[in-house]
Amino acid sequence: MKTAYIVKGYRTAVGKAPKGVFRFKRPDELAAETIQHMLKELPDFDKKRIDDVIVGNAMPEAEQGLNMGRLISLMGLGIDDVAGVTVNRYCASGLETISMAAAKIQSGMADCIIAGGVESMSYIPMGGYRPVPNYSVTNAGKEEYYWGMGLTAEAVAKEFNVSREDQDAFAFNSHQKALNALDNNTFKDDIVPITIEEIFMDGAGKKQSREYTVSQDEGPRRGTSIDALGRLKPVFASDGSVTAGNSSQMSDGAAFVMVMSEEMVKELNLEPVARMVSFAAVGLEPRIMGMGPVKAIPKALERAGMSLKDIEQIELNEAFASQSLAVMRELDLNPDIVNVNGGAIALGHPLGCTGAKLSVQLFNEMRRRNQKYGIVTMCVGTGQGAAGIYELLN
Repeated sequence: MKTAYIVKGYRTAVGKAPKGVFRFKRPDELAAETIQHMLKELPDFDKKRIDDVIVGNAMPEAEQGLNMGRLISLMGLGIDDVAGVTVNRYCASGLETISMAAAKIQSGMADCIIAGGVESMSYIPMGGYRPVPNYSVTNAGKEEYYWGMGLTAEAVAKEFNVSREDQDAFAFNSHQKALNALDNNTFKDDIVPITIEEIFMDGAGKKQSREYTVSQDEGPRRGTSIDALGRLKPVFASDGSVTAGNSSQMSDGAAFVMVMSEEMVKELNLEPVARMVSFAAVGLEPRIMGMGPVKAIPKALERAGMSLKDIEQIELNEAFASQSLAVMRELDLNPDIVNVNGGAIALGHPLGCTGAKLSVQLFNEMRRRNQKYGIVTMCVGTGQGAAGIYELLN
């Protein structure tokens, strides 16, 4: 089996949806410009040697439809020669594409693949424009197959005894860690600056435009407090504990990595960044989909011949505080190594992008701390979980 290395990786900042900094930026443009930035670091590289562009996306329709992966290949590379495909494993889509790229290269089916994900929740609403459940399924008593994630977060909170107070405290801490990261410019090596052109009508009814550059995550709230979070009403159940404040933010963003075979890395005299050691995707009851990492992490560790004590850094997607806390408690994860720069409650969760975004963040944080092994993991809609183990090389 060949060895697959990640040689480059970048993400955009994450914007709030639907009225944030990327509300005027199409997702295909956001992704294409991220890839173009990454390729600038390889100025002499022949783009025709890229075998595929694999793009994760959770709501692949409208501006994200028409096999957006192929359109991003055309737009981002500026040539016709490289294929493109769109992959949907909901919140794990961006991580899934990296695992697919690594597996293809390891099997000898490719030598160079760009993989990652993009999501615009400003353009495409949660669930898409026209979700159509199979009513023979719901009539058979399986309504939870189509539950919104907020309902599953409530189910997790109740079944695993996660209090409202603990959820709000977790959310507050996520914001504090994220704000500290922003203040220290922690993500400067992660983020591709994106230029936005905003078209608007002035007071005289004339069309005007202005440009601005986005290079910082928009989500963290400086004014938040435990008291403010405690005053928010539950949004998914009248007697529930899950609020807008202890849930992940709807977001826009893109993130991509370049994966190469060892042979190509040596030929081009590149320094590899990381390699994916193992990956696991699992299924569980859709009703408690938030617990997916509890099954996925042990499976990924088993495949790698490793244990939790070998892991020095964890990016656990904070879909909700209830499920994050329940996962950490069930697996006895060390909170000091989980989401050290905040998570999706503060920084946002651009669905199909998140797995790749967290991977880029993980590489750079592990480099700062001189660490070797880390995990990216998340729960996934309709009762799934995913986990990828990385080894940092440089």
